Amino acid sequence: MRWGDMDAYGHINNVQIVRILEEARIAAFGPPRGAGLPGIEPPVSLFNEVPEGTLALIVEHKIRYVRTLEYRNVPALVQLWIGAVKGASFDIHYLVQDPVTREDCVRATSHLAFVDEATGRVLRLTPEQKEKLARFTPVHAG
Repeated sequence: MRWGDMDAYGHINNVQIVRILEEARIAAFGPPRGAGLPGIEPPVSLFNEVPEGTLALIVEHKIRYVRTLEYRNVPALVQLWIGAVKGASFDIHYLVQDPVTREDCVRATSHLAFVDEATGRVLRLTPEQKEKLARFTPVHAG
């Protein structure tokens, strides 16, 4: 959380929550190919290993604000896991918690798909991508 993420009510603004989700997603699955300079390897290399010309696009966000996330000078806690994995798309679920009280503040889901940059067509997930994702579904997580 950043000081500038607060709104006039003194809590983290809803637009900044979406940015927190994005930062957590990129930290977990890597930046899209070609974005920025090399850094540390993500726990799950997914976005940074897609073929050239493939875009990882958000299809939909669903966000439930359970309670306000107050600014603290320590990072919020964000848990991620994979939900539904379909033929050409998948869900990333998030739980954002207050870093001190551990209270749930935000529950969210992002629905993603890989898209061919040249044609704009949705690409089917490869068996390797499905295997990577399956390891992070609640059934397989342990």
